[in-house]
Amino acid sequence: MTLSGNQKRKMKSASRLYAVQALFQMEHSGQAVESVIHEFEEFRFGADYDDGELTEGDPGHFRFLMQTAVNYQASIDQLTDRALVAKWPIARIDPTLRALFRAAGTELTQGDTPPRVVINEYVDVARAFFPEGKEPQFVNAVLDHMAREVKPGAF
Repeated sequence: MTLSGNQKRKMKSASRLYAVQALFQMEHSGQAVESVIHEFEEFRFGADYDDGELTEGDPGHFRFLMQTAVNYQASIDQLTDRALVAKWPIARIDPTLRALFRAAGTELTQGDTPPRVVINEYVDVARAFFPEGKEPQFVNAVLDHMAREVKPGAF
């Protein structure tokens, strides 16, 4: 079956949401990256829940996000720290946001997706986790700062 461009984009977007969930889970459970990747690919991608079926994720993009976020976590966290207010190091922010910044930082530093697309995608992920809060605006500001540091020519 051939996927349309729109289907591929939706799957990539779903992979970003899954990666944030999986990175959060890894931090809280201490599970290894391969174990979490396997669990998500086997049991979470496209799962059917009471409130509706989840979109199938793009396994290749999901694996790239997970493995790269783990391999480059220290440098991505340092980049995030520089983008945060000095009094709020990454260790003090919400763990969901920490996972989000690690996934987004992976794409900004190691991926080929245009920075503006990465920012928009992860602001949407933040809206999914924090539909009523100010977190999406916070995510937008921090990711904009990170993107301008690593890819200034894109702006």
